Formats: sequence, structure tokens, C-alpha cells
Amino acid sequence: MRIDIITCLPRLLDSPFSHSILKRAQDKGLVEVVVHDLRDYSTDKQKSVDDYAFGGGAGMVLSIEPIDGCISKLKGEREYDEVIYMSPDGELLDQKMANRLSIGGNMIILCGHYKGVDERVREHLITKEVSIGDYVLSGGELGAAVLADSIIRLIPGVLSDETSALTDTFQDNLVAPPVYTRPADYKGLIVPEILLSGHEKKINDWRYEQSVERTKERRPGLLDD
Repeated sequence: MRIDIITCLPRLLDSPFSHSILKRAQDKGLVEVVVHDLRDYSTDKQKSVDDYAFGGGAGMVLSIEPIDGCISKLKGEREYDEVIYMSPDGELLDQKMANRLSIGGNMIILCGHYKGVDERVREHLITKEVSIGDYVLSGGELGAAVLADSIIRLIPGVLSDETSALTDTFQDNLVAPPVYTRPADYKGLIVPEILLSGHEKKINDWRYEQSVERTKERRPGLLDD
């Protein structure tokens, strides 16, 4: 899989893809993440990529020309399953979406900035709009990193234990059960005895029951799905 991220502030994405699981996934050749500076596609002498909004109002708008230039170049080099725009009014990212995208092909992620992008970009160049939550960030870069992380960790071979992702919170519409590690007794705080029993079926049953109860308490809406 290849993920191309288009942004006018590429340095904001240096850290998320340079460490931990996302870096190891790239080093293994399981995914390729390429960040593109939108200013490289500006035809303006000042390399500007935004302009004032028609009709007035506060804030600048990312122009269609450099965005179209970048997307067209990329699509001329390879096939893409999705061209995604990170937007607060897009489809809300959840585990089901991450699962679907992780088994797809190459994708382009466009990061908005300022007051957003020219509406013609959304109408004619974008295939999917994604939001990571009902709030507004300064730009789409952090959202793009979140989306990419949620997808990449599901690619076979990325995690050292491939079954780990299958037991994550939100898989099967349940939050994860409580987990413990050594020591079993810390200042009188004791790990549940069942986890020390070595009885795999009973442990799995306990974990499932804990997931259901925790979901009822903390995220009951998940059970409606």
C-alpha cells in the first residue's frame, strides 16, 4: 500500500511517521508513505497556495490549481482507490472504516488548512471525506496522521503479533477488557485470580464478559450497532 499525503505544511508530519510502528512498517516495505509539499505545485512566484474567499469573509482558502496539479501528477503515475479529504464535516472515522481502508489499495490524503479548500476540489477531485471528530483543528495534518496510523497498524505483518489488532477496542463493537502485568501483587492491589489460572477458555470468557460490561458502562451506543 502507498499513502500520499498532500499538505502545505509538510514538516508537521515528520514525527508521526518517523518512529515506532509506523516507521517499522515502512522499513519492512509493507507501506510507503510519501508527503508532498503543496507549494511545489504552485505556479505563483511567491509559491502561494491560498487566496481570499470570493464574497468576502475572514480566512484564506486553499486554491484548486496546485491541488489539482499534485493529484493529477500522482494519478498519472499509479492507480488510487481513494482520494481522501480530511474535513470536520466528513464521515466520522471509526474502526470499521479503518478496517475497510486497510484492505484497499493506494490512497491520497489531502490536508485542509486555513478556511478549507475551494469547493470545486471537494466536488470533482475527492472520493471520500473523513473526520476524526466533531471539533476543528488548525489543519488536516494531525487528522491525516491519525487516519494513516489507524490503517497501517492493521496491515498484515505490521504488528509483531497479528492477533493483537483483532482484540483492540472497537473491534466487534466492544471496548477492550482491562489488562494487567507484573507484579501480580503491588502494595495489596491484586491481579484478578482468573488471569493467573492458565485456563485459556475461562480467561477468554472473563475478558469477553469484562468487555461487554465495560462497553455498557462507558460506550453503550456501541451495542446498538
